[in-house]
Amino acid sequence: MGTVGITVFAQEQLGEVVFVEMPDVGRSYAQNEEAAIVESAKSASEVYCPVGGEVLETNAALDDDPTLANTAPESDGWFFRIRMTDPGELEALMDEDAYRAFVDG
Repeated sequence: MGTVGITVFAQEQLGEVVFVEMPDVGRSYAQNEEAAIVESAKSASEVYCPVGGEVLETNAALDDDPTLANTAPESDGWFFRIRMTDPGELEALMDEDAYRAFVDG
């Protein structure tokens, strides 16, 4: 199982999150397919599924308090959980160090 959300860097770029449109539980997505939308005071942005799989759960807490995506993006502000079809797809993703270098570069 994997947990999908946004990073601290992403929420800083978005500004105050006002709404998160979640995917439907039970729906399957391919890797890199649009699965959610996050809206902020500045813009709306697509959230792509980092790996293929079936959505098992969405974070209902964001319905009541979408700012959790700002205050706790990498913990309580997660968007959805997915059962991965092919965990090998994780190999195509950046690890934390590579991501930090990417956003700092």
